[in-house]
Amino acid sequence: MLVSLVPFLWLLGTSLRTGDDLSSGSLVPANPTLRNYADVLRDGEFLVALLNSVVVGVSTTALALLFASFAAYALARLTLRRKGLILSLVLSVTTFPVIAIAAPIFTIWSEIGLYDTLIGLIIPKLTFALPLAIFTLTSFFREIPAELEESAYIDGASPFQAFRRVILPLAVPGIATTAILVFISVWNEFLLAVTLTSTPSARTVPMAIAFFTGVSEFDKPIGAISAASVLVTIPLVVVVLIFQKRIVSGLTSGAIKG
Repeated sequence: MLVSLVPFLWLLGTSLRTGDDLSSGSLVPANPTLRNYADVLRDGEFLVALLNSVVVGVSTTALALLFASFAAYALARLTLRRKGLILSLVLSVTTFPVIAIAAPIFTIWSEIGLYDTLIGLIIPKLTFALPLAIFTLTSFFREIPAELEESAYIDGASPFQAFRRVILPLAVPGIATTAILVFISVWNEFLLAVTLTSTPSARTVPMAIAFFTGVSEFDKPIGAISAASVLVTIPLVVVVLIFQKRIVSGLTSGAIKG
């Protein structure tokens, strides 16, 4: 808690300082002001980056849930040989260091015209988001009694109808948990964003903060950068606090049987 909260409190205090107050080492600013927040919200490039982050985050999350729900249902329900091996291979994607594939993706994207585009960000982010989504949803689908599907089959439902009308409604808590985890990971991702974009029109929020220069070339942008960081962090903190029970249940579902 201390390791996480003290730096954030320092960041919050810095965002409320301007001028000579920025050199103060105390957590509580002597003359707090919202000037940095006003400057950030007037910055057009930051607002564009904020919109880009929302588009990339929502699109990646929606696609991850769509593909992962089918894959997870197959791994949880279908009789497949070596399902454990298949799931392990899916999870192995997350072990690949992003830095190892960033350069090849940059070269390929430059050749086919996806460099510096939002689609060019969504595709690789989706690749790393899918394993997390598949793993989480597989645990939830395994907890749903198979007898419910069998009852649907007796009533004349096809496998897809049973999945859509019976399984998905019951898996809404797991889907919500997965959506939150995927969105947070995509929202905070920096390395792919800095590698695959070069102009403000395609930058996401982490990139915009890294390249933020302030409203004046003579002012230190520390306060403005801190304010921008707080603005993009608070929504995630609020979402986690509201849905923390769902997140914990999603991570622990399937860990205990009985």
